[in-house]
Amino acid sequence: MQHAYYRYTREELFRNSPKIPVQILPDNAAVFRALAEEMADEIARHNEKGERTVFICPVGPTGQYPYFVELVNERKISLHNVWFFNMDEYLEDDKTWVSIDHPLSFRGFMQRTVYDQIDPALVMPPEQRVFPDPLDPAAIGKKIEELGGVDICFGGIGINGHVAFNEADPSKTNAEFLQLPTRVLEISRETRAANAIGDLNGALEDMPHYCVTIGMKQIFAARKIRLGCFRNWHRAVVRRAMYGEKTAGFPVSLLQDHPDILLRFTDYVAALED
Repeated sequence: MQHAYYRYTREELFRNSPKIPVQILPDNAAVFRALAEEMADEIARHNEKGERTVFICPVGPTGQYPYFVELVNERKISLHNVWFFNMDEYLEDDKTWVSIDHPLSFRGFMQRTVYDQIDPALVMPPEQRVFPDPLDPAAIGKKIEELGGVDICFGGIGINGHVAFNEADPSKTNAEFLQLPTRVLEISRETRAANAIGDLNGALEDMPHYCVTIGMKQIFAARKIRLGCFRNWHRAVVRRAMYGEKTAGFPVSLLQDHPDILLRFTDYVAALED
């Protein structure tokens, strides 16, 4: 079956009443900067009120983090009352975290690129930098509930529509999929191939087979969701997210029902030709 929305031009993307609000920005830097500014502004607003800030954060996209670090350091934004819950992490075949110095480790990336780059007087303590634990997957959901929920979930979209590592599963109803908790699972062939191309120069045999991911339940419960897309294959992904039917076979489509979601992507993604 052919789907007309894959052929929608930039103009038609808005003309045909998308099911998810979108913002098209000139280039990758503009998308990343917008994400970083929203992160910094949300924290600053909460700080002024004496309130904590709770984010779900990705390692993909990642381009927002250098801008975020710069904003925090320049504006002297305290992160002392901020919690970062990272979406996911790769696992070894024995279902334990890859080592923090593994080239694909999301924990290592966040430490090097974010936490080590922020003024030590501003950065949050280590216990407020949380990754899902494959040995205790339920812990992260309990902590989020204890903190009063997530203010904003930031993320991207995978080639099969996954958000975090919530891989497509058409055997589940939409309602069942939206209740999926934080868990260990096998990474799909499509995701392994796409990530091997993007992160390992195509070295598929070195791509981990397993991951731990924050649940779709935690993502959908966030008060706001902000997604960023910028790759060539995102051209199809964003069109299906905006116009496709809701299905657990393309998880991001289920976020069409979220009350405060925004999908940002580049002019390049909006175009159908380079």
